[in-house]
Amino acid sequence: MTERPCTRFAPSPTGDLHVGGAWAALASWVVARRAGGRVLLRIEDLDRPRVVAGSRERIEEDLLWLGLDWDEVPVLQSDRAGAYERAVSALAARGLVYPCDCSRAEIARVASAPHPGEETVYPGLCRDRDPSRTMKRAPALRFRVGDAVVVFDDAVAGRVQQDLGGEVGDFVLQRGDGVYAYQLAVVVDDLAMGVTDVVRGADLLGSTPRQIALARALGGEAPRFAHVPMVVTADGARIEKRTAGVTIRSLRDGGMSAARIVGALAHGLGLAATNAAATAGDIARGVEGGESLSWRRSAWALAL
Repeated sequence: MTERPCTRFAPSPTGDLHVGGAWAALASWVVARRAGGRVLLRIEDLDRPRVVAGSRERIEEDLLWLGLDWDEVPVLQSDRAGAYERAVSALAARGLVYPCDCSRAEIARVASAPHPGEETVYPGLCRDRDPSRTMKRAPALRFRVGDAVVVFDDAVAGRVQQDLGGEVGDFVLQRGDGVYAYQLAVVVDDLAMGVTDVVRGADLLGSTPRQIALARALGGEAPRFAHVPMVVTADGARIEKRTAGVTIRSLRDGGMSAARIVGALAHGLGLAATNAAATAGDIARGVEGGESLSWRRSAWALAL
């Protein structure tokens, strides 16, 4: 019997749900619902200073207004520090974690200059230093990647290959201020929640090999991935929470129906032949069965 998919939508409560977030949420929801699978909601609220009061509740209200429901009580990452601590301890027991007290400036002075838009490759300054040394500052904890090369097939981007050592370097699991890193938290949570398929924006494609490596190091199996293209404005700028007039709440308050928004997003994703008004359930029923979905593979200009 084919395993029923389990997807998750994982917003950060730093503002109202915008069209780009709804786009990813709809894509993730359809992957599960078309096959009778589960949809989970996770609130990624680890970075407490950035959390906006009331944002979580407004995001949940907007998702339900769009018809994008979920099956279990939402998971809050702020409640899961114990799970992240256990994961770091398990990795440390295998010699895969070490403290790094380098500042960003120190790393930048040594690291090769990245191409525009790329991350600085950590040059391994603390990799072989005595971990019991006196630290210059509260250290971050880094994951020792070694010479790992990660290869995976993305449902939208196709075959992806990344040399973690050469293109990323040893990455942070826990910051010096004690906050657990996104890369660690999402892996621990996806494994614990039984997520089989991660459907999210293409801006996160580059971090996926790190997450696959972590899942394997923790003895788990990484989910399948589909990185849908980004939603952009008419002039090609990426839509973000600070982009004016594109939150679901503002569109709703302006009189736009949920069905019109869902229909337009589904058409942009490649899930519907036209942009006619439709419910999320209509879209899921329209793509029932089949081994793959015909995702759009280029950015979609907002047309609502």
